[in-house]
Amino acid sequence: MTTQTETLTRMVNVILLGPPGAGKGTQAELLVKNHGLVQLSTGDMLRQAKASGSELGKRVAEVMERGELVTDDIVIGLIKEKLSNTEAKGFIFDGFPRTLAQADALAALLKETGVTLSAAIELQVDDKILVERILNRAEQARAAGQPVRADDNAETLTQRLAAYHAQTAPLIEYYKSKGALKSVDAMGEIDAIATELNAIVSQTPA
Repeated sequence: MTTQTETLTRMVNVILLGPPGAGKGTQAELLVKNHGLVQLSTGDMLRQAKASGSELGKRVAEVMERGELVTDDIVIGLIKEKLSNTEAKGFIFDGFPRTLAQADALAALLKETGVTLSAAIELQVDDKILVERILNRAEQARAAGQPVRADDNAETLTQRLAAYHAQTAPLIEYYKSKGALKSVDAMGEIDAIATELNAIVSQTPA
């Protein structure tokens, strides 16, 4: 597995873009390990907020208990709290933004807090091969008696990919127009992808 490559001497903040199953979570964990960045995963932040008992956390708990989607302003509020961590060497935005409206909201927050976005990194994949890979992995896990995600089936994966292309894929052009987009072929081995991401993070100006 990839080892630490550099101790960053400046703050680096990146967004990871890519469809479900592209490996964003895995690569985010490696960037945390290799560079000391803080991963801002929407799901993790919501769970932590709910358990914290803070005022914002109570709002999150109420929304989730009603079975509703947490609003963008709540997520932005959670991110704002995390950005106040002055010890961080940088942040990885994983799972947010998902829409153009969220991208605009995040841009406004970064400007407000004086945090600079270093790059939006697109993990490029082939949809058909990606689905086949996930289904094969699920079948192997099932054969070995290991737990399999309930949504690792062709119908659900196709729906999730369609939602990604409709809502999130436009962010690729959004960040490209701002000169912030970097692209990585994410169909290779995990270590090879991590090496490319390490190079981007290491060379990206603050």
